[in-house]
This record gives sequence, structure tokens and C-alpha cells, in this order.
Amino acid sequence: MLSVVTLAPHAQGTLHHHPEEQWGVLLDGTAIRVQGDEEIAVKKGDFWRTPGNVPHTMCAGPNGARVLDIFSPPRPEYRKPGSGFGTTSA
Repeated sequence: MLSVVTLAPHAQGTLHHHPEEQWGVLLDGTAIRVQGDEEIAVKKGDFWRTPGNVPHTMCAGPNGARVLDIFSPPRPEYRKPGSGFGTTSA
């Protein structure tokens, strides 16, 4: 399952985990990727993998970020309109 997520400047995702494995590619912008106990700066073109059940989130940089997420197997909650990535204001 593919999902494109657009994050406003400095938007902070909610730390979460799920059983599905996830890969991601930063399509535009910059961000800080939080995975487990690590904080990793990412830029356009960077790619990552998150094993199932590992806590993770992302905080967009000053110009925001656009991410392509890939899930296997597909996440059930993403099959419903209006569901998906949750953020809070920074």
C-alpha cells in the first residue's frame, strides 16, 4: 500500500507503532525521522525502513515535507476515507 503524506512546516507527527512494516522516501523538504531511540535528519531523496512494531514519527523542517510511505501488508485504517497520518502543531 502506498500513501503520500504532506506535512506543514514544523508539523510534528504522533509517535506510534503498528504491526505492518513501513518504508519511506522523502519526496520534498527536510525532516527529522524518529525511529526507536534515534533521531535522523532526512532530506529529499532519502529512504528508510521501519520494521513492524518499532515506535516512529517525523517532524517536518522549516519548509515542510512530502513523504511517500509504503506499507506491507496494507494498514487497515488507511482503507477508510479521511484516516491516516496524524500531526500536532509544533
